Amino acid sequence: MIDHDTDSDRGHLALVLAGGGARAAYQAGALVGIAERVGSDFRFPIVTGVSAGAINAAYLASHAEPFGLTADGLARAWLNLSCSSVFRTDALPLLGGVCKWAAMLLTGGAATGILDTQPLRETLAGFMTRDGIDENLASGRLRAFAVSTTSYATGGTVTFVQGASDIASWKRSGRTAVHEPISEEHVLASSALPLVFPGIALGGEYFGDGSIRQTAPLAPAIHLGARRLLAISIRYRSDNPTKVGLRVVGYPPPAQVLGMLMNAIFLDAMDADAERLERINRSLAAWPPDLTHPDGLRQLQLGVLRPSENLGQLAAGLDRHLPMALRYLVRVLGSSRIKSQDLLSYLLFERPYIERLLELGRADVLAQWDRIAPLLEP
Repeated sequence: MIDHDTDSDRGHLALVLAGGGARAAYQAGALVGIAERVGSDFRFPIVTGVSAGAINAAYLASHAEPFGLTADGLARAWLNLSCSSVFRTDALPLLGGVCKWAAMLLTGGAATGILDTQPLRETLAGFMTRDGIDENLASGRLRAFAVSTTSYATGGTVTFVQGASDIASWKRSGRTAVHEPISEEHVLASSALPLVFPGIALGGEYFGDGSIRQTAPLAPAIHLGARRLLAISIRYRSDNPTKVGLRVVGYPPPAQVLGMLMNAIFLDAMDADAERLERINRSLAAWPPDLTHPDGLRQLQLGVLRPSENLGQLAAGLDRHLPMALRYLVRVLGSSRIKSQDLLSYLLFERPYIERLLELGRADVLAQWDRIAPLLEP
């Protein structure tokens, strides 16, 4: 059990949640594992998220129950999800989305997205409330909550921030912060994968998935005052990353190419940013003790929790649980020809896969607790 009596110290602790569609259920399982090891008064005072990670972050930020109950509630909410609670899965809407894109290509008109995400808007109403965020901020349980999006107008990353009055804004090359109350629409925008999901209008401007151009996913938490960061990634890092057991002869099928593109959007930035932070830490550690660090830089504690198994391979054989129209589409794209079902793993919001992710997240935390615990101690 960890003691959390030092308010000034724990106020600098941040949770960073990466994006990744259905894979983000792994984060909920990891939070359940953390809750099993910490006291009931534990909290992450700074919570940031992007894409599906923003959905998990919104749940944490808007629930005032003890951390263990909140983590369990998030896991149950994931178990109650299905593809039909994220986007419309019957054949006619899918066909309609494809036809809209065909018409756009022929006429040069606008197309909002292949999938209709009205079900996700309704689902989010049960995940988060503005009142809950306000209550947690007023009580001090939460210091700051932020979700990142991509502006279709500028192409830059816009992070929406709701937090304490003393939190400063920031503007850097390609990324900026906007302080305003965060609603379901902000979270929808953060998870609106271009071409697939429709963009979301906020203040007269359209936004999409925040993972697209976010080159520094750890930066929002650092700007918000974090000195200790726990980032939950959805990327399995193999000691032998040369091959993932593909059964493909000749040109790769579309499912493999699309899965690779999804991985590039959701997975690469976290690892690159973590490496950059560690390099800065090493440089500061070697800085002469009698000299002030440049530009106010300071050493930060960072832990990145990653899956111990390949989440794409974990989805293998589960495409039969998809709604019929979506199952047909995935198979037409050639998913059966590859072992690592990366594309499928982002879309598989169905209980058999969610259960595997929750179990793996919890088990990974318990197996790696000795490495994680120092981050969570005041």
